[in-house]
Order: sequence, then structure tokens, then C-alpha cells
Amino acid sequence: MRRWLIFGGAGLVVMAFAVAALFWSAMKDLPDEAALAQFAPALPSTVRDINGEIVANFTRERRIYLPYNEIPRKLVEAYISAEDKTFFEHGGLDYQGILAAVFTNIESQFTGRRPVGASTITQQVAKSLIGNEVTYSRKLREAILARRIEATFTKQQILELYLNQIFLGRNAYGVEAAAQAYFGKPANQLDLAQMAYLAILPKAPSTYSPVSQNARSVARRDYVLGQMQANGYITAAERAAASAEALVAVPNRAITQARASDYFVEDVRRTLMAKFGETEKDGRNSVYGGGLWIRTSVDPRLQIAAEDAMRNGFMRYERGRPWRGPPAQIEIGDGWQGRLQSAAVSTGFPDWRKAVVLSKSGADSTIGFADGSTGSLPGYAASLPLKGTATSAGQALRPGDVIPVVKSGNAYALRQAPEVSGGMVVEDPHTGRVLAMVGGFDARSQSFNRATQAQRQPGSTFKPIVYATAMDNGFTPSSIVVDAPYCVFQSRSLGQKCFRNFGNMRGAGAQTLRWGLEQSRNLMTVRVAYNTGMDKVVAQAKALGLGSYQPVLAIALGAGETTVMKLTNAYAQIFNAGRALEPSTIDMVQDRDGKVIFRRDNRSCPGCAAADWNGEPMPRPGGKPKQVMDARTAFQTVHLMEGVVQRGTGTRMLALDRPFAGKTGTTSGPKDVWFVGGTQDLVAALYIGYDNPRNLGGYVQGGTVAAPIWLDFGKAALKDAPKLPFIIPPGVRMVRVERRSGKRVFGVWPTSEAKAAVIWEAFKPDSEPRRTGTVAGAGAGQAGPTRRVRSDAEFMKNTGGIY
Repeated sequence: MRRWLIFGGAGLVVMAFAVAALFWSAMKDLPDEAALAQFAPALPSTVRDINGEIVANFTRERRIYLPYNEIPRKLVEAYISAEDKTFFEHGGLDYQGILAAVFTNIESQFTGRRPVGASTITQQVAKSLIGNEVTYSRKLREAILARRIEATFTKQQILELYLNQIFLGRNAYGVEAAAQAYFGKPANQLDLAQMAYLAILPKAPSTYSPVSQNARSVARRDYVLGQMQANGYITAAERAAASAEALVAVPNRAITQARASDYFVEDVRRTLMAKFGETEKDGRNSVYGGGLWIRTSVDPRLQIAAEDAMRNGFMRYERGRPWRGPPAQIEIGDGWQGRLQSAAVSTGFPDWRKAVVLSKSGADSTIGFADGSTGSLPGYAASLPLKGTATSAGQALRPGDVIPVVKSGNAYALRQAPEVSGGMVVEDPHTGRVLAMVGGFDARSQSFNRATQAQRQPGSTFKPIVYATAMDNGFTPSSIVVDAPYCVFQSRSLGQKCFRNFGNMRGAGAQTLRWGLEQSRNLMTVRVAYNTGMDKVVAQAKALGLGSYQPVLAIALGAGETTVMKLTNAYAQIFNAGRALEPSTIDMVQDRDGKVIFRRDNRSCPGCAAADWNGEPMPRPGGKPKQVMDARTAFQTVHLMEGVVQRGTGTRMLALDRPFAGKTGTTSGPKDVWFVGGTQDLVAALYIGYDNPRNLGGYVQGGTVAAPIWLDFGKAALKDAPKLPFIIPPGVRMVRVERRSGKRVFGVWPTSEAKAAVIWEAFKPDSEPRRTGTVAGAGAGQAGPTRRVRSDAEFMKNTGGIY
């Protein structure tokens, strides 16, 4: 007996240790009460535009969070009746249900059926935190965590978590998202029958599909209605009326977002993920789980104008080119609609649709769309020749070809996404806020953002940086530079390098600095860069954020690579009187509680938040912006670029009929064409070129292809904008000069004509052309021989005048 007692005692100790070890293992890594109190369910992040309107959501789960007091009472009662009728009575575990489940699961060991649980609503909340693994150890962890949840939260808080966290099918998480996914309306507009249907979904949403499993779903819904009556939540009459209602759900459709701003929104997403992380594992404020509210700088009016202008520009360039064939092909058997939906085919324009050829009859085709509808594509509406053949596109099409089409009368017409592409950025030169961004023809099939990621040579759009550096180092707009052949010795191995003007144009001899920029003369630019010093030119380019370049003369002609975003910001800083700007797409980010966790402008402003005006001068944000270029030089550069538009390579922009400055750019080949420019309040840059750079055609230039795109954008963007002149900073003298010679003139005034002989020119103090004139006698009003006045000092001495 003693031996048995010893063995029994030892067994009990071992069992106790085993049970303790089991509980320790189960409790390991479970969140404690403090961690639970900080728990926040995953929520989508919302992106708003400059006006505060929603433009996109970052979400992988359809979820709309509802506080408990906004959840309809009958909907809560439906879930309690269906899932846990003793919810308000137990402490997290239903022991009677657990005991019944134990006996059922013992039986399942011999029948091979899936084990069943006895999970309460609290346990289901716990399961959402630790996973859905079908093991007894997981059930133990779930039970322990359920007890902790009950100790941490009130019953109402637990229900709030549950009804916003539970998966209900159709990618809907929570009752509000499910109400909209199944019935197309918010939860507070559901009727009793619809609420009862949502309450049957937590166990197995696919089993109770309102479409494929309608009868089973209705039967289960009626069971829940019976439980609601049994629990005293509804009357027999209410139950009968709800049971008589047919179960009709809206079609299951994916959430669609506006096509506009796709590239802009994607840039915002990447920026936020780098700053806050992607999922809940990366922190409370993650992009796809943090419920962030993101205020961006995108202006929808400018964004649409930029997208339309760029797409129309691509299509103008591609006009008349042969059909390259279908961009994709799929099988047209069962399920072709889904395969068509997934096919990466550019549609770009809002009225273009993605279609698949279902059958052929000669050159005519029957086409189908992702929603299952069909249409006809007549041969005459697909008449482009197949590249390299005399066969028309209509004849070449085959069943399974995926193509873009557009509605044309009662039929459809074939369209083709352009092979050429490009990028555009619009920026506010006062703040650096990016107002619009276009990264290609269609972001949904071309994720590469050419506005921020494509490294391209800027060509002649780099020349204003050269001329600005020169004017910081002794040159003036009236300085004379020779437009003539120019060669430099590079090295013994490379030999001599000779530069040439665009199109091999002959040199024009001695000309002013202004004329050289207006006419975009390469030979003059190289001479100016050489005499200024390429080390100074590349230093100025780096200060403007264009890039870090080697100090070689080819850089002066735009041979160094940069992005559209960087080039736009460089020009914006010049337009902003040389003050530094940091381009930004995000103004502010708030967390789910409304706390600001990121702000673009962090300058302090004492007094800005005062309740009332105290009569003192208006408070202003503190801090002094960094100067990356002399303000006077910046204005001189803008003034020169006004001449580019008035009588140079950018005269197409005269159609805007407002003060405007800009510069065209054409790279060797030409492989890329550019236009950069703007007004006092808006700057934009764009380029067009192939992703794998190749010749665009000898007729293509920045002024003939890129400038018209900017013009189309400008007509829409600047339609109601005030016509403001560029602001002249302190220290600039406006002097009348003869436009072609740069010499100072008197007695003649500039006119509004673009090619007026006399213009106003901007000079820094003591750099303007010296006075040259004739004076009679030794002094004013005195007789004597006529002589030349050759300096300001001599002029003042002889006339006693001060100017």
C-alpha cells in the first residue's frame, strides 16, 4: 500500500507538472491585459485630395468600422441568437457547451468527422487574434485569452470588436462592410430578414451564398429568426413577416476606385509604406491596417487636365501607325470573364473598355466584356493594317485576343495603347506641393512611374541652369557670346570633341546671352559653360536637386540623367526666387484617433492658433528658407525664359495669353522631347519618349510635340487663373535695351509686340550696359563742342543728374 501511495503521489506530481507545463506553453506569447487594452483592429487607410474629398483607400480587406452605439440593436440580437445566446451571462466560456462538444468530438474520432467547437463570441474574438488552427492546444490558448478579454473589456466593447472583426464573405470584414457587400446599403438601413441573414455567415460564408446556396441560406436565416423569437427579441408576427421575405443580394463586385490620380496615389502609397510600414506587423500606424487619414496635395482638376493632355499627346504621336497585334490572349472557355478581368491590358481613357474576341465572321468579331456582356466589332472599325503586313487588324484578330475598344454607335471600334510613353509633374512653386502627376498612359497595366522613377536626359531644358550660373559669375543677359563652331581637346585617347547646334544649324556670330537661350543654341551654351566653369554649373545643378554630375561640357547640353519630378522642382525653385523647395505629395497624416503623426510643414507659428486677433501684425510661420540661387539671378533666368515663349522655341505657349516662362528640350536622336514652364503660381514639366530609348523621328522636337501637350494642359488648368506678372525681387534693375544688341537705349519705350526692337531687361546693380550718348558743351544748357559720355560717373559729373 505504501508503495502504491508513493507511485500514486509521484504520478500526481508528474501530472501536475504536465498540466502546469501545458498551461505555460499555452499562455506563452499570449497578450496580457495591458496589451489587449492597446489592441486596435486593422482598418483601411483613406486618401483625400487637396479639397478633402476621398480619392482612394488602401485596404486588402473590405472593412468599415462602426462604434457599438451605431450598430443596430436588432443586428446585435441576431448575432447573439445565432452565435452565443448566453453572451451577457458567461465570463467568456460556455462550460455546458464545452462539455457537449467534448462528447461530440469523442464520437468524431470514430466517425472521421471534423471536430466541433463551443466557441462563445468572446472566444471568436480571441481566435481572430491567435489564428484558426484546428488543434486542442489552440482551443486551450483561445480559452485562456477569452478569459483575459473578459477581464479587460466590457461586454459592449467585446461585441464592438466582434462585429467589426468577423469575416462574413465577399472580402467583407464586419457587419457594415457586409451590409454594403451583400445588400448595397449601410447596416442601419437593413431590414430584419437581412440582419438575420448576416448573422448566419460567421460559421461558413461560402456555405450560405445568397446566389448558389439560396435555399440553404433561407433555411438557416429562418432558424436564426426562430431563435430571436425564442429569446424574446422579436414577436411571432415580425418573425413571420421576415421569413416570408425573399433573399436577394446585390451582385458581388470588387471595390473600384476612380481612375484619375492612379500614379499619384501609388506614389503616396510607396512613401507611406517606407515611413509607417505595410501591415499590422509593422506597427499600429501601418498603411494597410492603421486606419490612417492621409491628406494629399493632388488637385483633381489639374490631375484630370494633366492625364487628358498626356494621353492625347501620346495618341497624336502614334496616329496612323500600324496595329501591333493583341496585347494579351486568354482561353475563352468557362470562366473567361475572370481571366479577362485579370488580363493586363492598357485602357487609359475612361471610355475605353477591355474586351476579348469570342468568335469571328470574316473581318467582323463578336467581343465579350468582364461583366459577361457582349458586343460587335465590325471589320471597318478595325481597319488598321497589322504591322509588317497588308492584312487589316479585323482580319488578323483571333478568338482569345484581348483588346481595348471604345463604343462607336451600336458597335465598338478597335483601339491601341500607345507604345510611346512619358511623365508629367505639376508643382506649386510657392510651397513645393505636387498638384498632379502622370507616370504613363495607364497605371493599372503600367505600374512603372515615369514621373518619379524614369532617369532621362533633360536635353536643352538644362540650359537655364547653365545661363543662371553664368549670370552669377559675371555674365548678364546682354553679354555677347559667339555662336560659332566650338571644339575642345578631351584627352589623348578621346581626342578632340566638336559641338554643334541642333539640326546642324550654322552659327549666327556674336549674339546676346538672351538670344542664345531663346533660340536654344548649343554652341553658345557650351561657350558660356566653359567660360563660367563646369564645376560651378554642376554645383548649381546639385544645389537645385537635379543630380550629381561630372563637370564635363556635355552636361551643359543636358546629357546628365534626372527625373521629371527633380526637373520640375528645380524649375519651381527658380520660379520661387531661388528659395529651396522639397517636393511633396502628402500634406498631413492622422492616425485612427485623429492625432497628427506627420505634417509636411513643421514650421512653428506662435500666435497662429490664437482664439482672436489682438490687433498686432498677423503672425507668420518662423524659419527662413534656404537660398539655392540668388533671387536676382533666378528672376533674370525666368525673364530670359519669358523670351523663349515670346519669340524663341516655345512660341506655341503664346496661345495662353498670360505671363509665362518656359523652355523646350530635345535630346540627341531625338530620343526624348521636353517642355518645362509655368506661371507665377504653377510650374509643370513633361517628357515623351520610349521606355527603351530609341529615335522618335527627325521631325520631333520639344516645341512641336511636348509644348502642345503643355498647352492643352494649360488651357484647362489656367482657364480661370488670374494673369499675374512674375514678381521682381529687390536689387533688380529693369533697363531698356535694344533686343538684338543688348545695348542700352533712351527715348524709345518697349511695346507689347513679341519681337519688339526694344525690351525691358533685368540687371543686377552696376551690371547694366553703360550709358552712351552725346552731350553738347561742357554742361547742360552750355554751348561748346559735342563729345561722348562714356560712363555713369562722367554722366553725373557733366549733368549733375542722378538716375
